[in-house]
Amino acid sequence: MSTIFKAVIEHVTHTTSKATVRTHTFLVDRAVAKGGLDLGPAGGEYMPVSLGGCFTSHLLAAIRAREAKVTNVRVAVTGTLDGAPERFTAFTMDVSAECQDPELVRKLITIAGRACQVLNTLRHVVPIAITYEGSPVELTEAAAAR
Repeated sequence: MSTIFKAVIEHVTHTTSKATVRTHTFLVDRAVAKGGLDLGPAGGEYMPVSLGGCFTSHLLAAIRAREAKVTNVRVAVTGTLDGAPERFTAFTMDVSAECQDPELVRKLITIAGRACQVLNTLRHVVPIAITYEGSPVELTEAAAAR
């Protein structure tokens, strides 16, 4: 069965829009240098937020499901824009966390990466590199089974 997500975007003023998802609202705007009022991130800036938010949600769920002793999870997402017309040409996600077992964290990252809907959508059109504290992480079946 399909799941439907819905966002409603309404013009507020000048270059600012209000986005509503479920009961949550947030602003979308352009930077001052681009003629906006800078009242919120630009629409394109929400792409790395979407990728990182989805991935982190799945990572935290994997940690909780296994009652793993992993704390201070942080995911830094970088998106590279290039081309004409301009588009995202690459993403990197660098994960850091405190844990006595780095291999466990790598396994949990692999599990989260395989479950993340945004990552699963984007990786068909743009490369996405994931690292754990600077070292690459594989998103393969074998890596998740370890």
